[in-house]
Amino acid sequence: MDAVRRPVAVFDLDNTLADTAHRQRFLERTPKDWSAFFAAAPEDPPLARGIELVLKSAEECEIQYLTGRPERCRADTLEWLARHGLPEGKTHMRRDSDRRPARITKVEVLRRLARGRAVRMLVDDDELVCDAAERAGFKVVRARWADSSPVLKEAQETEGRT
Repeated sequence: MDAVRRPVAVFDLDNTLADTAHRQRFLERTPKDWSAFFAAAPEDPPLARGIELVLKSAEECEIQYLTGRPERCRADTLEWLARHGLPEGKTHMRRDSDRRPARITKVEVLRRLARGRAVRMLVDDDELVCDAAERAGFKVVRARWADSSPVLKEAQETEGRT
């Protein structure tokens, strides 16, 4: 099966493939220290269940990554993916100035992908993103293998930062 015809499996990063628990402390202060939060991302340990699922999915699907991380984090993000042996794939990131909720930005990307390809599934930890993707007709796997973080949920939904 050639890569153009393979379905796409789309994976979130933070708390789906990468464990952000060690850096959430930067969001618990006022004001939040976004620079430190993103600077610590290269040290995220991988989440075994997410890694296992992305590797298994790569057997049948083209892998693409969809993250709320800002574009300025691209080099660190690509290095993290490579260091952890994850399949190469297009990485969709938020424009540095885009503060819309992840449930809006991620569904926009999914719809764009679906215009030219079959999207097999989205794997994400953000319940609001998952709900919105399901309402838009996408199959969703809810990544519930990382500890839930109220500060990260707030950042994803109300501050449009990740």
